[in-house]
Amino acid sequence: MEKDTSFIKTFIEQETVSRRNFLLAGAAGIAGLSAMGMGLPAMAAPGQRLPLAWSYRDRSNPYWNELVSGGEAFVESQGWKKSDLVHLINNGSSEKSLADIKSFLAKTGGKCAIACDPNDAPNARPVVESVVKAGAFVSTIWNKTDDLHPWDFGDNWVSHMTWSDVEPAEKTARILLTAMGGKGAIVGIGGIPANGPAVERRKGLMNALKDFPNVKLLDYQPADWSTQKANEVMQGFLTRFGEQITGVFSANDSMAYGILEALRAEGRKLPVVAYDGNAQAVDLVMKGELLATCFTNPPWAGGISVALAYHAAIGTFKPSKEPKAHREFYGPTILITQKDAQAFKKKYLSGSLPKYDWKDFWGPTTGPIRAA
Repeated sequence: MEKDTSFIKTFIEQETVSRRNFLLAGAAGIAGLSAMGMGLPAMAAPGQRLPLAWSYRDRSNPYWNELVSGGEAFVESQGWKKSDLVHLINNGSSEKSLADIKSFLAKTGGKCAIACDPNDAPNARPVVESVVKAGAFVSTIWNKTDDLHPWDFGDNWVSHMTWSDVEPAEKTARILLTAMGGKGAIVGIGGIPANGPAVERRKGLMNALKDFPNVKLLDYQPADWSTQKANEVMQGFLTRFGEQITGVFSANDSMAYGILEALRAEGRKLPVVAYDGNAQAVDLVMKGELLATCFTNPPWAGGISVALAYHAAIGTFKPSKEPKAHREFYGPTILITQKDAQAFKKKYLSGSLPKYDWKDFWGPTTGPIRAA
């Protein structure tokens, strides 16, 4: 497992550096656009070109790297450079997310298109209201409150995409609990508590546990989607519960890497399930280090989010004329286990990104978001 251990340690080191740089930037008062050192594409004729940005967590995270790579692929499909996509990196701070978006809106005079994960559900409203006030266009993913809808904001909030995480997370949990023989005790490590996918993935685990009365949930703690923090939380679990732990539920792949490193350090090998379908996680599934993960096609999601905001901004389509199923919708999800991991990797993760039709806005989606 030396190779696996090496890349896990790299993730932890990258998160440490990223967090330190974020704190230094904030202390120096350069946490906004000026810290990025990236220029904006100049405005050309109407309907042709305008500044584009992706607001997201941290590119050292493989999920976000794949997602933003999709955004860059869309930009390149327009004949522009990758650098024409501005990166608004918030490092998990909703305050920085909003501040960077406001700075971008001010710098562009509202003549821009933005793709955004608001980081947590409460931050979606101020983000959207700022974009609408500036007359810009935004497509969001993952996080918003249930009472907030794009169609209540005219055309400027173009769309919101999330994933129905309850059922896939429940499937991965059932794989874990079945592998344990339906008995024993598990710990769970989740994302940011107010984060939509974190809530849904925990709910999926709890649903599965109802059918496994002989499995005890010892504790469930957030690790904010961080490899490093998950490593620390898992170390704490091992200290507290020791040999009682017979399985681990991780709400995403990046945290699973920290979990595996903590287990390795203690000489333990336990069944672990994860979520996101990162290339490294798929390799671990193939090797039996992880039982299962789920893929949400982040390259497509990243590219189509920018595409939707851009095409709405230049007038290719008018969001308010679209059905509600085109304003709020679920993205695709694929469950990956050892029996299908190799075929999955060959189809989705080998070589360059697949060729996507960036004008097929809703083809891969899986229906409108259902009320909770």
